[in-house]
Formats: sequence, C-alpha cells, structure tokens
Amino acid sequence: MSKYPTHHKKLISWIEKSARMCKPDRIIWVDGSGEQKSLLEKECVFSGELIPLNGERLPGCFLHRTDPNDVARTEHLTYICTRKKRDAGPNNNWMSPRSGYRKAKDIFTGSMTGRNMYVIPFSMGPVGSPFSKIGVELTDSRYVVLNMLVMTRAGSPVLAQLGTDGEFTKCLHSLADVDVNRRLILHFPEDNTIWSVGSGYGGNVLLGKKCLALRIASFIARKEKWLAEHMLIMGIEDPAGRIRYIAGAFPSACGKTNLAMLLPPEGLKKKGYRIWTVGDDIAWMRVDSDGTLWAINPETGFFGVAPNTNSQTNPNMVETIKKNTIYTNVLLKPDGTVWWEGADGEIPQRGIDWQGNPWKPQAPDKDGKAILGAHPNSRFTTPIAQCPTASFRMEQHHGVPISAIVFGGRRRHVAPLVYESFNWQHGVFVGAIMASERTAAQYGKQGEVRRDPMAMLPFCGYSMASYFTHWLEMGKRMKHAPRIFHVNWFRTDEHNKFLWPGYRENLRVLEWIVDRCDNKLDAVETPIGFIPKVEDLDLTGLNLSRVILERLLAIDRKSWQEELEGIKHFFKLFKKDLPAELWQEFEALRSRLK
Repeated sequence: MSKYPTHHKKLISWIEKSARMCKPDRIIWVDGSGEQKSLLEKECVFSGELIPLNGERLPGCFLHRTDPNDVARTEHLTYICTRKKRDAGPNNNWMSPRSGYRKAKDIFTGSMTGRNMYVIPFSMGPVGSPFSKIGVELTDSRYVVLNMLVMTRAGSPVLAQLGTDGEFTKCLHSLADVDVNRRLILHFPEDNTIWSVGSGYGGNVLLGKKCLALRIASFIARKEKWLAEHMLIMGIEDPAGRIRYIAGAFPSACGKTNLAMLLPPEGLKKKGYRIWTVGDDIAWMRVDSDGTLWAINPETGFFGVAPNTNSQTNPNMVETIKKNTIYTNVLLKPDGTVWWEGADGEIPQRGIDWQGNPWKPQAPDKDGKAILGAHPNSRFTTPIAQCPTASFRMEQHHGVPISAIVFGGRRRHVAPLVYESFNWQHGVFVGAIMASERTAAQYGKQGEVRRDPMAMLPFCGYSMASYFTHWLEMGKRMKHAPRIFHVNWFRTDEHNKFLWPGYRENLRVLEWIVDRCDNKLDAVETPIGFIPKVEDLDLTGLNLSRVILERLLAIDRKSWQEELEGIKHFFKLFKKDLPAELWQEFEALRSRLK
C-alpha cells in the first residue's frame, strides 16, 4: 500500500480493479499542485492536445479541439442504470446495471494501453463542508485532468479529507477510440458510480459536473432530504449593503449565465445595486436548523458556451476568460488569439477553424452554407475566482440563504414577463410546467414547445414524478420557504420582435422579486399567480412605454387554456406516479381560467 498516497482500502482496491481492466501504462495521482499542472500542460502542447495561445493577450490560455463526432452531450447514449426501470422514470434512458457494466466493460477493456491513468480526487463544494461530496475520477485524458482542476477542488487536500474510509463517488472515464458507436455515459445511482467511455467532450467526461453534481447528486439528495438543482445562484446587494440571494433555473438558450453575473443597467446605477455571482449552473440546497433554505455552488469554474458571448451579452464573462482559460472548438486567429461567431470586434479575414482547417468568412461548404469558424457548442473552461462579480462567499462552508427561486423559459406569447406563485405547492407546479419554444439553433421544429421541468429533464437521476414529490416534501420541511417566481424575457410582438430589452435590464424584474420577498410591495392577483402593478417596475432610463409593459404583463386566458392541453399531455407521461398535488394545481388553474 505504500506506493499510494492513501490508506483508503476501498479506494485502492477499486483503482487496482479498474487498472486491471483498462491496462494503463502507469497510474499517476493528481495532487493539485501548480508544478504538476504545468507539466501536464507542457505534455499536452507536445502531443498536440493543446495549442498555447498568445501569451501577452491571453496569458495562461490554451485551445483544444475535440473529434468532430464528439462536440456535445450525447443524450441518447446517456443512461440511468437502476435495478427497476420504473425508478429511472420516463424522463431517462434506462439500462439494467448488469447490462450497463457488461457493455461498457467490453469497451473499457485494454482502452488505456499506451496511456496513463490519472487519479483525480475531487470535492464538489468546499472541502469539509457538510454540503460537499467527494468523487474520484480515473481518466486517461490530460484534457480532463486540466479541466477538473479548474471546475472542482481537486488534489491532496481532498484525499486527506477522504481519510481511510470516507464515502466517494467512483468515476471511471476513458477516451478509448472516441468512436460514437462505442460511446456510453452510464450512471449507477444505487452503486454511487459513473462510467463514461468513448468521448472526450466536457459534458460527457468532466464527471463532477452534470453526471455527479446533478444525476447522482439528485438521487442522493432525495434520500438525504436536500436538493441538487440545475440553477444559478446570484446575490443582489442593495445600497444599504444587504444581500438577497436568488436561485434560478433556465433551460438552454435562456441567458442563465448572463443573468448570474449581469451588470446593473444605467437607469438603476444611481440606486447602487451590486451583483454577486455564486454560480451559473448548479445549486445544492439544504434546509438549515432555522428552517430556511441555504445553497452552495459545488463547482469552482464556468464551463460556458462561447458563441454570442460578448461585451453586450456578458461583459463580466468577457473579462473572466482573458487568462487561465481552456477554449474548446473555437477559431484560432493568426495572432494566436481566438474568435467565435458573435464575439466582440471585427470578423477575422482568415484563421484556422474548430476542425483545424483554413477558414475565411462566408466560405461555403458543399451545400453552399457558410462554414462556421467556431462550433455552435464551442466552450471555455475558466475559474470563477477570476470573475469581477465572484462572490466572497464561494468558499463559505455554510453557503448562502435563498430568498427566491426563479424559473424561466423562452415563450413568445403565453408567459408574462414575471409572475409569482401563490405558495410553495403552486410554485412546484409552476416549475413542473416550465417550457421553452425551440429556436432556429436547436434541433427539432422551430416554435415547438419543449417541457423541461425545473430545467432538470436531462439531468434528474431518477423518475421526475418522484422528483416532484421530493420538492413538495421539501416545502413541508421549511419554516421559511423561498418564494417562487417565473420569468420570461422573450415575449414578442406581431412582427416577432422582442418586447423586453433583456440582458442587464433584467435587474428591474429581479428588483421587484426581491421587494416581494421583503414584503415591500403588493401585487395583482391573476389566474396564474401574482404579477406586478405596472407602476412598481422601475423603468428609469428605459425607453419602454406603459402600453408595452402592459402587453408584457398581460395574461391571455385563451393561450393558457391551450397551454393546459400541453401540460396534461406531459403529466400523463408519468401515469399514476405523478403526485396528486400537481393534478390538484392543474384543475385549480383550469377553474381560475374560466
């Protein structure tokens, strides 16, 4: 046992068993030191896995390219492996554990021959916090190691915290041959185990992220009576210095990361608001002894989408990614900097595209379409600590108290700009009926409504029906539950133009939400919930007429009655497992709309 930096017998046994299957040349422990990180970067540059970028303009930054068949999460190859299919629910692909282990073992066998196996002990959440969970990822990818060092607290302090018998999630990953036909992302919640093989893309292989922090953690959270959610956490500090924290769930293409670190609009600057970013993607929330909900962000980095990140959409992110950042699948410019569609500045006249080919703007592909410089899902991995709005409470073991939970979607007509639920149970219903209309950039029919309850549909590690029940139970455990709201920045007029300017102006809506939490304002009761009085939204400095604001807040009963049909169809997927309370809320809404 002396050859390992630990005396944890179960950990050593699992590593040796995995090594016998994968057959790596060497086993290397990741200690989290700057020296080891620097050595790994040099090895990646030598092998061509990383391209160093302009040291003056982008210090400490690198470019990585994935295989063209491996550029996003592969949902159809992502499985929940539970003994009973019903436990995985209709929201997940299911495979039996026996079948999952057998199929993946065939691909894992000998997959690391000629490579090293890296052992990454990592903590999701501050090391030693009661909120936190430890994982150990075994991988043959140096790119994964370098990303995990950004995204998690990794290395020797975590191993020390684990001790000789601590619980940990067993995370095994191998690139294998990066063949889409030999790719599997398997979750075994009953075994606290994740196996991912055949992919090098972050969402499939940074196993602390969606795999542990949501799919496995949601399963554990239900058992241990807490919440693991696909949510941003942001603090809004008022001029008196008091901070109110909000958790928010939004499906993709709804501006979640932009909201988490927004800059106050010019018109509200005189009020002296300041935004604090705790996280942009994941929230773990527990009920404290005082009966309120407290949250941490278990991550330490952003794994953000590059296209359309610019000084207009997210100036704070533009600042964050100027150093110590790994860019994936973006365009390389001749000066050693990077670019993507929707970036600041002029479009470069030439470069090397995300697939490594020479690129010029508007150069057509074989179908006559312009070839993109960066992949639409190109990414950057960057430390939260570099964000100008990074919260000073990131490392606090206790987390932050949550005043409001905000759900959001992209709806052209149905949902108003903002509304508040009547109570916790109604709020769970509001989260359960969350939906977005597909944009042109998303696969499927444009305008089609996609249900995505609590933005957790692809990430819940068990049946969503049981998940709704868990949310309802959590409400009963709180003396002071957060208020629940729904926002929609995407309502359009008859010419399909957005009525609300969005981005930093969204703080005006958050101000109303915070004031409602502090009981400073009354609201107007409608069939779907409480909406603001028009005069209670501060529009100082915003060229928006009262008529437009009234349109933004209008409730169209006919549209909502049509919406009920879609909700009913979705709820029926869960058959008798759907909690009766949600059908009660459904009928209550139908009755109010009459």
